[in-house]
Amino acid sequence: MVRPELVTNLTADDQLLYFTSTSLLKKEEKLIFIRTQNGNPNLFSRDLISGHERQLTHNKDGYLKSYVYFDGHENTGFGKASVSLDPERGIVYYIQGSKICSVDQSGKGKTLNTIPTDQVTAFTHVSADGSKLCVPTTDARALDYDFLKNGRPVYDIDRRVREEKLNSYLRIYCTDTGEEIITEKVPEAWITHVQFSPIDSNKILYNHEWPSDCGIRRVWLWNGQQHLQLRTESEERTRDDWTCHEMWQSDGKSVIYHGSYNDSGICYIGRVDVESGDIVEVSLPESYKKYGHFTVANTQNDLLVSDGYFHTNAEQDNNNHGGAWISTQSVDWKNKKIEWVPLCKHGSNWDSQDSHPHPIYDHDDSYIYFTSNKEGLRGIYRVKANT
Repeated sequence: MVRPELVTNLTADDQLLYFTSTSLLKKEEKLIFIRTQNGNPNLFSRDLISGHERQLTHNKDGYLKSYVYFDGHENTGFGKASVSLDPERGIVYYIQGSKICSVDQSGKGKTLNTIPTDQVTAFTHVSADGSKLCVPTTDARALDYDFLKNGRPVYDIDRRVREEKLNSYLRIYCTDTGEEIITEKVPEAWITHVQFSPIDSNKILYNHEWPSDCGIRRVWLWNGQQHLQLRTESEERTRDDWTCHEMWQSDGKSVIYHGSYNDSGICYIGRVDVESGDIVEVSLPESYKKYGHFTVANTQNDLLVSDGYFHTNAEQDNNNHGGAWISTQSVDWKNKKIEWVPLCKHGSNWDSQDSHPHPIYDHDDSYIYFTSNKEGLRGIYRVKANT
């Protein structure tokens, strides 16, 4: 087991961007992260060589109400779920109130456009060539609650969306001019995750969040003309399975996801070829039950990293709903085998979305970065990858 290295200073709560976006620049050794002080989240850039930090935003209005952050302010505050990084050009995109904004590494920012005030937002994504930004929005009625329980509205959001015929929108903006160039309406959907294909900015991977028939209605692809359902029913797969955390593989040919089978409770990792529709799913060991995420490597297509699931026979269970380890997985899809390599315990207690480790590889797959609150405050750590 390798001892992780603390990257940021434990003077405030720091966290990586959501795992569908990298937090690391390509041409400079810099880390982009969210730091929360006095209830106000802001973007920071840290030079990984010198340790010098620059504050990129100066929000003093708390955080925006959106997916995951249901208790945020309506149309006000920093969108913690809105940040995505263009690693080639060093530009960070985010939402402040109803404004879609960008900021560069010097701290120079601009407003690209605005979101309708009757919409709520979620995780955004910038295309690999840096030319397009996708912002998913949903009719605000979807999150119109009277009170929260355990941080969530007490009603079934997906059911409300379908019964009241609410809509989501894939809003695509030109990052240069800010023009909204495409507004793709998706009826009776609650979309919270979007990802451009790494090789084709006309293709967008998206989800339906918390659907009742999660086994088949979670993972979708919009190819600019059609909306394609990527996980379908078969003798092995049912609509009652749990499926989540879809993500492009680095070659842009396939999408991975994970979940559990309803009948057996066994967890799995899946991969679907977006052109042929062929699906391969690999079952995990029966003891691997603890929640986590799987993130793809950048240079090795079948190499993943996870913050959950891995479990040793010697370990006693704990009360955390998520796993305890940062581990890598080398997946042999043809023979349905996985080689697991545990690297370190991350120590996070999973007490909120912000403390989820959300591990990511750096651009050459040398290090794995993750968030942990093991010292009380959230910090960002890294560990050498086994590549």
